[in-house]
Amino acid sequence: MTTSSVSEAAKVVRALRAAHLHDEGRHALLQMTCERIRSWGVPYTSVYAYMLHSDELVLEAHAGRDTEHTRIRVGRGVCGTAVAEKRDQNVADVGAVGNYLACNLFTKSELVVLIRRGDHILGQLDVDSDVPNGFGEREHADVKEVADALAVLL
Repeated sequence: MTTSSVSEAAKVVRALRAAHLHDEGRHALLQMTCERIRSWGVPYTSVYAYMLHSDELVLEAHAGRDTEHTRIRVGRGVCGTAVAEKRDQNVADVGAVGNYLACNLFTKSELVVLIRRGDHILGQLDVDSDVPNGFGEREHADVKEVADALAVLL
């Protein structure tokens, strides 16, 4: 991606801060996040916001394709692994992951970025792409910038 993606991430952060100042609730902030990131275009096919409730991730907002995975146990799939290992996941080829939970047949790569305050994990942004090896360092940094803003606002 070009440097314009950095400004796109900053635009999302500004929009989230403005919505928060206007007393938008958690669901509205998460939905706005998913829609704005997806609007960046390729490689962002679908964006899911899962929030951590005890030992389970619960889907609270999304933009793009629907998923049957509305609840994911910590440790299951790429999303659950991110929480269990306490680190973001960038999977270039989801077909190569043994415990991958397929949302659909078209997804080729996945980026999971934790929403965290210090060591406390609040949830995650899960981004699917129909493009193999869709996410590089720039895409990861952009999504992390938004996730870090959410950690303060939620």
